[in-house]
Amino acid sequence: MDQKTVTLSPSAAARVAAIATKQGKPAILRLAVEGGGCSGFQYRFGLADAPEADDSIAETDGVKLVVDSMSLDLVQGCVVDFVESLGGAAFRVENPNAAAGCGCGSSFSV
Repeated sequence: MDQKTVTLSPSAAARVAAIATKQGKPAILRLAVEGGGCSGFQYRFGLADAPEADDSIAETDGVKLVVDSMSLDLVQGCVVDFVESLGGAAFRVENPNAAAGCGCGSSFSV
Protein backbone atom coordinates (compact mmCIF):
# COMPACT_ATOMS: atom_id res chain seq x y z
CA MET A 1 0.00 0.00 0.00
CA ASP A 2 1.33 3.41 -0.88
CA GLN A 3 2.24 5.53 2.15
CA LYS A 4 -0.24 8.21 1.00
CA THR A 5 -3.08 5.69 0.81
CA VAL A 6 -3.77 4.61 4.41
CA THR A 7 -1.59 5.05 7.47
CA LEU A 8 -1.55 3.36 10.88
CA SER A 9 -0.33 5.70 13.63
CA PRO A 10 2.33 4.49 16.09
CA SER A 11 -0.20 4.59 18.98
CA ALA A 12 -2.66 2.47 16.97
CA ALA A 13 0.12 0.04 16.03
CA ALA A 14 1.11 -0.33 19.69
CA ARG A 15 -2.51 -1.02 20.72
CA VAL A 16 -3.01 -3.59 17.94
CA ALA A 17 0.23 -5.33 18.96
CA ALA A 18 -0.92 -5.47 22.60
CA ILE A 19 -4.37 -6.87 21.68
CA ALA A 20 -2.89 -9.40 19.24
CA THR A 21 -0.38 -10.62 21.83
CA LYS A 22 -3.11 -11.01 24.43
CA GLN A 23 -5.28 -12.98 21.98
CA GLY A 24 -2.39 -15.00 20.50
CA LYS A 25 -3.02 -13.70 16.99
CA PRO A 26 -0.85 -12.00 14.35
CA ALA A 27 -0.62 -8.19 14.64
CA ILE A 28 -2.83 -7.52 11.62
CA LEU A 29 -5.68 -4.99 11.89
CA ARG A 30 -8.41 -5.13 9.26
CA LEU A 31 -10.25 -1.90 8.43
CA ALA A 32 -13.45 -2.30 6.42
CA VAL A 33 -16.28 0.03 5.49
CA GLU A 34 -19.87 -1.16 5.45
CA GLY A 35 -23.23 0.48 4.96
CA GLY A 36 -24.98 1.68 8.09
CA GLY A 37 -24.36 3.93 11.03
CA CYS A 38 -25.97 7.31 11.50
CA SER A 39 -24.18 8.90 8.53
CA GLY A 40 -24.44 6.20 5.83
CA PHE A 41 -21.17 4.27 6.18
CA GLN A 42 -19.45 2.86 9.22
CA TYR A 43 -15.95 1.63 9.98
CA ARG A 44 -15.42 -1.95 11.11
CA PHE A 45 -12.21 -3.08 12.82
CA GLY A 46 -11.03 -6.58 13.63
CA LEU A 47 -7.89 -8.67 13.89
CA ALA A 48 -7.12 -10.70 10.77
CA ASP A 49 -5.25 -13.99 10.61
CA ALA A 50 -3.63 -13.04 7.29
CA PRO A 51 -4.04 -10.55 4.46
CA GLU A 52 -6.36 -11.60 1.63
CA ALA A 53 -5.48 -11.51 -2.06
CA ASP A 54 -7.17 -8.16 -2.83
CA ASP A 55 -5.99 -6.38 0.34
CA SER A 56 -3.81 -3.32 0.41
CA ILE A 57 -1.31 -3.42 3.26
CA ALA A 58 0.36 -0.66 5.29
CA GLU A 59 2.85 -1.41 8.05
CA THR A 60 3.90 0.59 11.11
CA ASP A 61 6.32 -0.75 13.73
CA GLY A 62 5.79 -4.32 12.51
CA VAL A 63 1.98 -4.11 12.69
CA LYS A 64 -0.01 -4.46 9.47
CA LEU A 65 -3.16 -2.56 8.51
CA VAL A 66 -5.10 -4.34 5.78
CA VAL A 67 -7.94 -2.83 3.74
CA ASP A 68 -9.98 -4.63 1.08
CA SER A 69 -10.21 -3.09 -2.39
CA MET A 70 -13.89 -2.07 -2.02
CA SER A 71 -13.29 -0.23 1.26
CA LEU A 72 -10.07 1.37 0.04
CA ASP A 73 -11.94 3.76 -2.27
CA LEU A 74 -13.73 5.23 0.77
CA VAL A 75 -10.73 5.47 3.11
CA GLN A 76 -7.90 6.42 0.76
CA GLY A 77 -5.64 8.98 2.45
CA CYS A 78 -6.91 8.26 5.96
CA VAL A 79 -4.97 7.82 9.19
CA VAL A 80 -6.04 5.18 11.71
CA ASP A 81 -5.20 6.34 15.23
CA PHE A 82 -5.82 5.06 18.75
CA VAL A 83 -7.07 7.72 21.17
CA GLU A 84 -7.49 7.50 24.93
CA SER A 85 -9.55 10.12 26.75
CA LEU A 86 -11.83 10.48 29.76
CA GLY A 87 -14.67 9.24 27.55
CA GLY A 88 -12.86 5.98 26.79
CA ALA A 89 -10.38 4.56 24.34
CA ALA A 90 -11.05 3.83 20.68
CA PHE A 91 -9.58 3.52 17.23
CA ARG A 92 -10.34 6.69 15.23
CA VAL A 93 -10.19 7.18 11.48
CA GLU A 94 -9.17 10.60 10.24
CA ASN A 95 -10.73 10.38 6.79
CA PRO A 96 -10.19 13.25 4.31
CA ASN A 97 -12.91 11.76 2.05
CA ALA A 98 -15.68 12.12 4.64
CA ALA A 99 -18.04 14.99 3.88
CA ALA A 100 -19.78 14.55 7.24
CA GLY A 101 -19.51 12.33 10.29
CA CYS A 102 -21.38 11.52 13.43
CA GLY A 103 -20.49 12.58 16.95
CA CYS A 104 -19.15 9.16 17.93
CA GLY A 105 -16.69 9.14 15.00
CA SER A 106 -17.61 5.63 13.86
CA SER A 107 -19.71 6.56 10.83
CA PHE A 108 -19.40 8.99 7.93
CA SER A 109 -20.81 10.08 4.61
CA VAL A 110 -19.08 11.00 1.34
